[in-house]
Amino acid sequence: MKYRVSHVTRYSYGEPVSLCHNLAHLKLRVQPGQSCSTSQVRIEPLPAVAREFRDCFGNQVSYFAVQQAHRELTVTAVSEVEVNPLPPSSEAAAAQSWEMVGEILDQGIQGELLEARLFTLDSPYVKSSEALRDYASPSFPPERPFLEGVSELMTRIYSEFTYDPHFTDIATPLDEVLAHRRGVCQDFAHFAIGCLRSLGLPARYVSGYLETLPPPGQPKLRGADASHAWFAVYVPEVGWLDFDPTNNKRPAEQHITTAVGRDFGDVTPVKGVLYGGGEHVLHVAVDVERLEE
Repeated sequence: MKYRVSHVTRYSYGEPVSLCHNLAHLKLRVQPGQSCSTSQVRIEPLPAVAREFRDCFGNQVSYFAVQQAHRELTVTAVSEVEVNPLPPSSEAAAAQSWEMVGEILDQGIQGELLEARLFTLDSPYVKSSEALRDYASPSFPPERPFLEGVSELMTRIYSEFTYDPHFTDIATPLDEVLAHRRGVCQDFAHFAIGCLRSLGLPARYVSGYLETLPPPGQPKLRGADASHAWFAVYVPEVGWLDFDPTNNKRPAEQHITTAVGRDFGDVTPVKGVLYGGGEHVLHVAVDVERLEE
């Protein structure tokens, strides 16, 4: 599938901002199954300083500083991307038990295995706990194939948790998400990652977009799409495989990846510091448009 993705972030300030420094994760990730032909980020007002770099997770990051007084900041990212399904995992990889995955990681001291071990550790928004381990354990009985357990965990979160955009915010701890079993895609991804890390298994956060289709006969509303989040697990000799607990499906052609990290804090679309501004209003509009072949 080929898509054009537009992501507009607009901050309106009650008082003038004299200076701001920002980081943006808005350029789409190049990775197996996903290639990006064009990607541009436009900033208004025009920044005095702007540069791009790749972070330690391989994400494309835009840094910019606006050094003139302004009461509105608009960041517009437009990208064209092609998404192709990955080949199915080998039978041998699919048969690895979850205990075997943990043992292989424990012994891995170089390359991709060493990098994957980072994602078994706690991070600012995802803390391992006994409660998360207890929730995950029924999906991981002894010797169960790793991917079977992950798939069941995904389905349980989808079935047992309610999507509620008004219940949580970025600071809501995972034990509260578990207690009330409510949240949004970001919470469900964090929760699944916490469950897996509590078992010593590698899981990372994925930020991106999901193509949404209007009801039959209805036009697609511009700006109706939104950022999405899911998680991925590392399978030795295979690599990272994605799971979407919000929709109970394995991401394929309709999922578009922007960035990956330990949790949301590593991949925030736009974040920064500013001087002045007072109260502000944030408006975000996302469009995912399928292109003709």
